[in-house]
Amino acid sequence: MNITINEELRSFIDPLTPVEYAALERSLLADGCRDALVLWRDVLIDGHNRYDICTKHGIPFRTVANDKFDSLEDVMLWVIDNNLARRSVSDFQRGMLALRKKEIVAARAAQRAALQPADAAPEAAAQEPAEDPSDPPWSTREDVAKAARVSANTLSQIERIRKTAAPELVDAVRSGTISVSAAASVASLPPEAQVAAVAGGRKELQQAARQVREQKAGAKPKKETVPDSPEDQVKALRAQVGELKDRVATLMTENEVLRQKLAALGGA
Repeated sequence: MNITINEELRSFIDPLTPVEYAALERSLLADGCRDALVLWRDVLIDGHNRYDICTKHGIPFRTVANDKFDSLEDVMLWVIDNNLARRSVSDFQRGMLALRKKEIVAARAAQRAALQPADAAPEAAAQEPAEDPSDPPWSTREDVAKAARVSANTLSQIERIRKTAAPELVDAVRSGTISVSAAASVASLPPEAQVAAVAGGRKELQQAARQVREQKAGAKPKKETVPDSPEDQVKALRAQVGELKDRVATLMTENEVLRQKLAALGGA
């Protein structure tokens, strides 16, 4: 049987942790693969981890076909929507998925506009459905953030990571080694500096993020004015809370390092 793995489709799903992968592997070895893998044509769309383990150990598995999709983009939207609805998916991954869906929806809208006859009457165009019935509005950052269940500010940070972060830094965010806000700061560094910070571990990443923020703060003139509207005040306070949380995390990490050093000296 020829099964094709689409790497972009696979990237929509957070990888299992080593503990989760080992548990699934033990279950498949003990009980076999009871749930069928789902294919669209020859593309695997559900069951990537089970497929890897079954192939690795020669465990028999079944497949079922889902032929309701007209294109690979339809499959991608289906996988994205399924993962956006899951509570176990992290804020970062939901943001990444929502941004990818925004691109797909925008590309489809552009294709429909290109296929619309130039001399079509405005009334006739208005009668045509502008979007698929299942598509929510995706015209603003707030729309996408709402779908991802994150704030617009967090979505902006995720978008910055998506565009400029080195793959190693993206992996660090996915694994929880660094927060989204701190990773967005580190993503402004050159790729080689990002990779070096990731190699240094959590403490080095937090230190790099703090240095970037301090440099940006030093380059900006101090503003003593109070935000005009309550909404602006809320945004400013949330930003301060995020900075304080990152600072607390850094201090806790540094404290733990010092404890370990003291313990080592005490046992020497």
